[in-house]
Amino acid sequence: MAETAAALRSVAHNVRAARIRAGLSLDELSRRAQVSKGALVGLEKAQGNPNLATLVRLADTLGISVSALMQGPAEGRVRVVSVDAVAPLWTGERGGEARLMLTTSGPAPVEVWRWRLEPDEEYPSHPHQAGVVETVSVTSGRLTLVVDGAEHTVAAGQTATFDGDTPHTYRGAGTETCHLIMTVHLPPGPAGSL
Repeated sequence: MAETAAALRSVAHNVRAARIRAGLSLDELSRRAQVSKGALVGLEKAQGNPNLATLVRLADTLGISVSALMQGPAEGRVRVVSVDAVAPLWTGERGGEARLMLTTSGPAPVEVWRWRLEPDEEYPSHPHQAGVVETVSVTSGRLTLVVDGAEHTVAAGQTATFDGDTPHTYRGAGTETCHLIMTVHLPPGPAGSL
């Protein structure tokens, strides 16, 4: 649990710093991100348990990556991250999960996620800011990727990419667990990182 508390402190610091940098009051960030002011106050005090949807809305509103909200201090030139060292940001009703493994630095950061979806388990995502591109590479099982209402089957060994500024859903397909690596390519600009 010490890792969870440390991660929450990083989120608290990063949300507050990004909000101040953007010149937003708690009220204005709450309105724009559609997150209650009470939840924001708690978050900035390192209290509560924000879910993935809340973090995505805050990141999109602040013009930064989800991982920029979660990152602690820089660790050096090479980062090696074990899946066991990263808590899931989303846990599905059937046992699926999504873990944000890391985000690259630079003017156009890339988030690297590990996902596991059980058959018929799904995660619907709201549209992201313009310029966000998502790529999914299925390593085992099958995925039904729904982008703007159209379904696409992505099987083990296949990769799909799409603009993330439209509604999209990830759904486990078939009878096996679906494992995939997702990258989220953020648009270039100073807002991409803290």
